[in-house]
Amino acid sequence: MTTFHLIYSDYQKYKKYGSNFFVILFFTQGFWATFQYRIAHFIHVNLRIQPFRFLFMGVMYIWRKVIEITTGISIPASAQIGSSFYIGHFGGIFLNSNAILGTNCNISQGVTIGVSGQDDKRGVPVLGNNIYIGANSVVVGKITIGDNVLIGACSLVTIDAPENSVLLGVPAKIISHNSSKGYI
Repeated sequence: MTTFHLIYSDYQKYKKYGSNFFVILFFTQGFWATFQYRIAHFIHVNLRIQPFRFLFMGVMYIWRKVIEITTGISIPASAQIGSSFYIGHFGGIFLNSNAILGTNCNISQGVTIGVSGQDDKRGVPVLGNNIYIGANSVVVGKITIGDNVLIGACSLVTIDAPENSVLLGVPAKIISHNSSKGYI
């Protein structure tokens, strides 16, 4: 998928939740962060000619810091995020630079997707498609989250989750297999 198509799919997701073009573009901090990430990721992946890479990545780094300061959302250019990405509310959102998220993922405020573990179990989560992560949840470690998974608010996820799981708690446990349908 081209960068333009990825940005458009993100925009369509925001529009699906009732926003219009003006509101999305000028008042939706989650879209600002996602837009900046898409441009920075394109440069990170495709621009290999020095000194252009250094120059453009420097500009992207400064833009990312401005987004971090104004929105509280940190999405490094090296993270991998599929189409139709949605940030429901801004603030306190941190993704590790090695994070991998599939398509059609929704995350809420206060979410961290990061590194944890020791020795060969140290790493970053890989999230599938159609994932919903509730407010103030932490998803860390060398784990795999399957497709259609719902992670409830204020959960600490450090275990693998098969597809269609619903996880909740600290530490998170699988409480059902009702999936994320209706939350995405």
